[in-house]
Amino acid sequence: MVTIYDIAKETGYSAPTISKALNGTGGLSVKTRDKILKAAEALGYKPNMAARSLTTKKSYLVGVIFEDADMQRGFEHPLFGGIMNTIRTEMENSGYDLIFLSRSLLAKKRSYLEHCLHRNVDAVMIINPLSVDEDLMELANSEIPCVSINYIIPGVPSVVTANVDAGYKAGKFLIEKGHKKIGYISGSFTQYNLAAKERLEGLRKAVDEAGLEFDESNIEYCAKWTRALGYEAMKKLHEKNPQLTAVFVANDNMAFGAMEYLESIKVKMPDEISIIGFDNEQASEFITPTLTTFKQNRLTIGKLSSEMLMNRLVGIPVHDCVRVQAELVERDSVKDLSK
Repeated sequence: MVTIYDIAKETGYSAPTISKALNGTGGLSVKTRDKILKAAEALGYKPNMAARSLTTKKSYLVGVIFEDADMQRGFEHPLFGGIMNTIRTEMENSGYDLIFLSRSLLAKKRSYLEHCLHRNVDAVMIINPLSVDEDLMELANSEIPCVSINYIIPGVPSVVTANVDAGYKAGKFLIEKGHKKIGYISGSFTQYNLAAKERLEGLRKAVDEAGLEFDESNIEYCAKWTRALGYEAMKKLHEKNPQLTAVFVANDNMAFGAMEYLESIKVKMPDEISIIGFDNEQASEFITPTLTTFKQNRLTIGKLSSEMLMNRLVGIPVHDCVRVQAELVERDSVKDLSK
């Protein structure tokens, strides 16, 4: 096995200088660092992570907690799959590997913290957990740096989409298109995961500013963010409020179900009812009519959360919560009634 001493012999530099070049530390010149790195590559040098961890007391592992009970999409979800790809790239570029954590270990029930300690992870990225319970709070209150995505966990810095602003944009867009009777189909929410509630808050704000009527009868709540429940919600909403001309749906998956119901009863879209979704799923640009929706910035969310986690690892202060803007993608599912 090639060691740093082999590289030192090849280049004429000392072992500490070689170590600095390989670890990206120290005040070396670009010329010196490049020469050492090229020699290391030519000799086939591969770092011994086990020995490195013994020296630095670091494992260079980042734990990932990812659950998806409400969406039921796993890595196929258009937001979380893309975020995970970005996080993996960012972590690898920083010299870290990812390992997924659960509440079991070696076929036995274990807490998240116990799993983290067993794997000796340096930090944890929390993505859409099942719930914020004692188990998760035990981890959040530990000395292991954590960052949360899509969830507001007490004491844990988080990165989330600017959902209130997106809901407001949806309402303004529909109102500018001449819609006055607007409904909303909501996904589930908790005090820690408020996306569906915040999107409704933004929609209400736009409707109130326009002086239009909006009450509870314009809303249907779904226990999960699924296509089947979107179908049922649209059925209930249409039966009690057939006068609605537009519906904002909290995600595309439920919007597909809503559109499926309207198609089943021969309601023409967008001529009779316009639909706006959220997530910009790939299918949204291929269904009929193509779906107007919101695109969440997966790249920015992944990069920001990774940067925050790396900063926490070295003790640099970070914001409690960073909100990332979503982009409205206009397609054919909204009719312009203002003309």
